[in-house]
Formats: sequence, C-alpha cells, structure tokens
Amino acid sequence: MLEYLMQLDRALFLFLNGFHAPWLDQIMFWISDKYVWIPLYLFLVWLCIRFYGWRTLLLFFFFLVLITMSDQTTNLLKEYFQRLRPSRDESFEGLVHVVNEYRGGKYSFVSAHSANSFAIAVFMIRLLRDKVNYIIPLVLTFAILNGYSRIYLGVHYPGDVLFGALLGTAIAFLVYELWKLADKRIYFNKPGPSD
Repeated sequence: MLEYLMQLDRALFLFLNGFHAPWLDQIMFWISDKYVWIPLYLFLVWLCIRFYGWRTLLLFFFFLVLITMSDQTTNLLKEYFQRLRPSRDESFEGLVHVVNEYRGGKYSFVSAHSANSFAIAVFMIRLLRDKVNYIIPLVLTFAILNGYSRIYLGVHYPGDVLFGALLGTAIAFLVYELWKLADKRIYFNKPGPSD
C-alpha cells in the first residue's frame, strides 16, 4: 500500500511539475521566496495591532513558537524519512523541471514551506475570521500558492506539500489554543482601575 501511494505521488508530481511555461518560471521562483511575502506579513501584523492592541506583543511570542515548532518538526521528519527531493532523485534525471538551477536541500518529506505557510494561514484565520471577512481567501491563497510553487520548482512531491499543510494546520490549532489560554490569563485577569 505504501509503495502504491509513493508511486501515485511520483506520478502526480510529474503531472503537476509538467505544467510549466517560461513566463511562469520566475513568478513561481519568487512565490517560493519567503522575502516576497514580507508585505503580507506586515499587513497581518497591522491587522493584529488593529484588533488586539498591546496584546500583539504576546501574539509575537506565539508566532515565534508557531514557526519554530513547524520549522523544526519538518527538519526532524526530513532527517527521519530521508526521502530525496525529486530534483535530486537520479531516477527522475531529465524528467523534472527545475528553475534557475535551484534544487533545494537533500530531503523533501515534509515541505517546510507548506507547513510554515499553513501554520501561519490557519493561525491567522483562527485569530481574525470574526474580524476580517477576507482573511480566509487571503491567507489560504498565500499558503496554497507557496505549496504549489514547491512542486512547480521540482523540489517537493505533492505528498510532501499535503503532509506539510496538515502538519502546519495541526500546529496552528495547538498554538492557537495555547494563545487563548495565555490571553485569558493575562487580559481578563489584569488589574482594574480600582485595584
């Protein structure tokens, strides 16, 4: 069964990676670059400040926990599974479309880009869905594009991206619950004006 799923993953990778065009190469390369998303990150910070005020300082701590957990968990899984990236798998020689000779690190399972993007997206959805009506399409577009760009660039299988998304989502739910607990203790138990 596992072998069948891996073969299916490889076939789906070749199908999706095969949809490329010269005009799209550089766009996907930029989408995959974390620095391109800085304006979005700044906008999300502004939304947090707008709706959470001084509590955004506490949120920053939980963002750090979120990204650290997501990033380090993917690193551990990559070392544990040691699945070669498609761009580094000799059996795919000549079949993988790569852009700007970028091949990524050695191992691919799971995608850190996907895990981190979905961790941010799901955390922000939970924080802002009742306050900002466009937050869901905005951050999900960011996360899905980021994940797909990794397949387009030839450095991740669809399964890497899917499991990265699931991992990031699970971590976001956990960290959000921790944030809620901390926020209740600090915000709702703060001394009043007469204390």
